[in-house]
Formats: sequence, C-alpha cells, structure tokens
Amino acid sequence: MYRSHDCGSLRASDINKEVTLAGWVQKSRDKGFIVWVDLRDRYGITQLLFDEERTEKALIEKAQKLGREFVIQVKGIVIERESKNKNIPTGEIEILVKELEILSESKTPPFTIEDKTDGGEELRMKYRYLDIRRNPVRENLIFRSKVAMEVRNFLANKDFIEVETPVLIKSTPEGARDFVVPSRMNEGQFYALPQSPQTFKQLLMVGGMDKYFQIVKCFRDEDLRADRQPEFTQIDCEMSFVEQEDVLNIFEDMTRHLLKKVKNVDVAEFPRMTYQEAMEKYGNDKPDIRFGMEFADISAFAKAGEFKIFNEAELVVALAIPGGESMTRKEIDKLIDWVRRPQVGATGMVYAKCNLDGTYKSSVDKFYSQEDLSKWAEATGAEPGDLICVMSGPADKTRAQLSALRMEMAERLGLRNANEFAPLWVVDFPLLEWDEDTERYHAMHHPFTSPKPEDIEKLKTDPGNVRANAYDLVMNGNEIGGGSVRIFDKELQVLMFDHLGFTPEEARAQFGFLMDAFEYGAPPHAGLAFGFDRLVSILGGQETIRDFIAFPKNNSGRDVMIDAPSAIDLEQLKELNLKVTVS
Repeated sequence: MYRSHDCGSLRASDINKEVTLAGWVQKSRDKGFIVWVDLRDRYGITQLLFDEERTEKALIEKAQKLGREFVIQVKGIVIERESKNKNIPTGEIEILVKELEILSESKTPPFTIEDKTDGGEELRMKYRYLDIRRNPVRENLIFRSKVAMEVRNFLANKDFIEVETPVLIKSTPEGARDFVVPSRMNEGQFYALPQSPQTFKQLLMVGGMDKYFQIVKCFRDEDLRADRQPEFTQIDCEMSFVEQEDVLNIFEDMTRHLLKKVKNVDVAEFPRMTYQEAMEKYGNDKPDIRFGMEFADISAFAKAGEFKIFNEAELVVALAIPGGESMTRKEIDKLIDWVRRPQVGATGMVYAKCNLDGTYKSSVDKFYSQEDLSKWAEATGAEPGDLICVMSGPADKTRAQLSALRMEMAERLGLRNANEFAPLWVVDFPLLEWDEDTERYHAMHHPFTSPKPEDIEKLKTDPGNVRANAYDLVMNGNEIGGGSVRIFDKELQVLMFDHLGFTPEEARAQFGFLMDAFEYGAPPHAGLAFGFDRLVSILGGQETIRDFIAFPKNNSGRDVMIDAPSAIDLEQLKELNLKVTVS
C-alpha cells in the first residue's frame, strides 16, 4: 500500500495516528537540524517534519537531498503543528517522518509548479504534464469532469440514451474544412473526421431511438483563436416528435441545472431575441446582455445635416458609453485609433460628450446644433456624463465595428462580470446566406435545417428572406449551443439541396444514405449541440477554452508537447499509395 491517506485529508482529529503518504515534493526548507517538506498530491498538501531530536541522522540527510517534484513515500506519526497554517486544510498538523522512500527522482522543472508560475504559455504547453500539477489547471479539469457528470445525470433522468457514432466517416462539402484520413484498404479513398455527428443523430431518430445524446469529439480544420481548437467536444442531442419550443424548454432546464449544481446560481429568465433584433441592437448574433449600451439607428436625423460622411452612409448608428464624458481628448483619440485597427476596420468615429450641465460637445459641432445632438442622446438613452460614439457606413460592416467597440468598452469599464450569467435564445436566423465568391447560397447552419413552416413558399420566390427554424443559446456574449428543427420530408430536402447548388447527382453522392432513410418513415425531429469546451470555460469564469482542455493545441494547431503534426515514415506513405509534395 503506497498510502493510507491522501495529502489533503488529515486533520487535528488524526493526531497520534500512524499514516503512510505518497506524492510529489512541492518544496523543502532545510535548517540543518530540522527539515520541513511540503508533500503534494491531487487532494492537497501535508507538511512533513524531519527533526534531529526525534529523527535518525541518516533519515535527515536523506531528506536534505530531496529536490522539487521528487516522488516519495513516507511513513510517520500525525502530530500537532507548532506554527499553524490557516491557509490550507491540513495546516493544524504535520507528519513526524519515521521512514522515507524515494520512488522517483525528478530533474529541475522548467518552470515553477505554483499557482502563479514563471512559465510562459508555450513552455507550459510543451510540458503540459507538469502544468497539470498546478492547482489552477488541475481544478479546471476537475471542474470539467463535474460539468460532464451533471450533463449525463440530467439527460439520463430525462430518458436520453447515450449512443456512440463513428469517427471515420464520409467527407461532406458543407461547413468548415474536413480533416481527412487515407484508407490503406481502399486505395485512393479517404475517410473524414466528423465536424459533428449531424447525419448519424438524424439516422438514430429514423431508427426510433427518440432521445439521443453523446459527449463527443468533433474536428474542424479551420483557423484557431482563444475559444477554438481543431478538435473540440460537443454535447450532441437529438429528439423525435418535438417542435422548437420542446427543445428550448428542455435545454433551458439543463442549463439551469448546471448553473445551480456547479455554480449555485439561480437563473429564472431565458429571454428570446430574433436574429434581426440582435443584429440591430448589438451588432452580432451572440450579444452579451449583462450590460446595456444598445445601438440606436440615428440615420434619420444624422443625415439631416450637411455632414457628407453621414449623408452618404447606408447606416449611421450610435451607442452611449456610461461615464464616458470624463474621457480626455487624448483618451478619445486613442479609442478612435483602436477602432481603426485592422481587426476592427473602421475608418473613424464621431463622438459627442453629454456634459453634466446638459449641453453637448461634439467632434462635428459645426454640422449639428445642440438640438440635433439632443436627439442623438435621446435615441441612445445617454445621460449627462455619458459619451455617445457614432459610426457610419455599410450596415452590416458598421454594426460589426460598433459591436467590437461595445465589447471593448464593457471590458474596460468592468461590466463583464464573470460571476454573472445572462443566457438568452437567439431565434429566426436566415436559412440561407449569399456567397459572393461562389455566387450561390450557403446554409447558414447546415443543409438539414428546416425553414419556418410559414416561409417555405418563399424558397421558390425569395430564398434570401426565408427564416430558419433554428436557435442558438447564448451566454455572456458567447454562443454555447445551437440547433434546429430538421427537415424530415424528402421533397423539402431535395428543394433545399437545389437552393444550395447541388445537382441531383451531387446530392445523391453526398447524402444519398440520409435521403434513402427518409423513404422509410422519418419522424419529425430536432436537436441541439452545446460547445462543451466553451460552456465549461464560461461556467468556470473564463473565455479561453485551452485552460479547460487536458492537452490543447496552440494557435497554429500544433501539439508542442508531442510535436504533432509531423512527417510520417516513407514506408507508411508507400503503403497508403500517397506522395507528399510541398510547394
């Protein structure tokens, strides 16, 4: 037996017990005649004592040779600690060591294994197995496990069945790029790794499973960022004989359950907002509603003056920044430089200060009167002491730029409280979006999303204005889940493929198996998938998913710990009938 107790469990009630502990040396303090060693495992830290009055000299000398991260086993007696440490649960006791065995020696770690480490992100990712020993990373992984357990408990109690679906599947043209896998047994042919189990969960509904879920790995070969990885995890769900409202209700309940169980937070309301409303009020389809700063379209009266830039713009839109009137001219100039960055792409920004005396001071004073500026304030809800920021240009682009400014200012003003949770449903997305490069429509979600029943006739006459029977669950400015009511009628699915530019032959080649299944009695069905990594990180009070993944990739999609991706052996290439040419 390597241990009778873990390093976080002993208390004053255990004094005089003989115990065996094992773990890693966190640090040691050598006073010559006495040595203290902090022993760490997943559960906590216990202080070990080697005292020349009560410990053999040879044992003290052995303890003096211990380095950081040595793995050791000790046997000894639990005694009361003279200098108690109120910062750790075991701080009232220590172990008077009688036996010490070094199980495994360690090189000096490349960074300190402490809560606040001196290791940069790339270095810690290279030695991720050491980084996991740090409390913040370990606690994040434990938190992730707890969330997964609560998801399974909730869905199992709602009669969902967990079913595994294949990882080696057929490549499909919709969505992001596929990761492809060559088949040795089928020369010149390739599998794809699933971007989601979409078609399989629909087939499970055709198969009569009624309620399916899976916590599943998915893969997309796309550009990375803080909340995106090439391989990620979904809570994938599907239900039969349901409509949109049924899906929204059950996953509202699941989200409430998770917030209560893992954060002890009660959330009563899940507001509903249409896609159009989200874009008009916030400039994106995943608005953070923990704070205000809603957009106001001021085109009607901003274009009434002689300011050419506004008069020639498709849209003039504004928001009010609370307390922004106190910003100096230099600070506002820096803010204008911020929106001009390539990441935002604005050509500039007009502003108006709402002075405390009720007057206004604007960067375009010579074009607008005090009465004009008061209309800006009324439209944006600006109060004395606020700053009105105005942007103009093409509607979609301008709203996106103002949205970036809104989020930046909320961050600066401390309005994005990580311990506050504000979920909402965004509904009625466009079914199709036009792609200028390919000159055809693409599915905004995926080609199996059903149009709103009342919009089906528009597919033939006005496809760009057809609304999808789709919904996203948004929390704190992040999409945490999305789904739709599916097409289960073969003729409607054929019509959808036609609008997406598939010839009948192409549709048959890509999705014939699903269309064939619909010939055998497909039930009405709908589903939703949560981005599990993102959900966990938001519940954990962060927006970077890497900290909640055991072995993440870096921004280039590389695993720097195992050095992947990497070249493969020439013999493997020959066996797969492949040749690599790098241009």
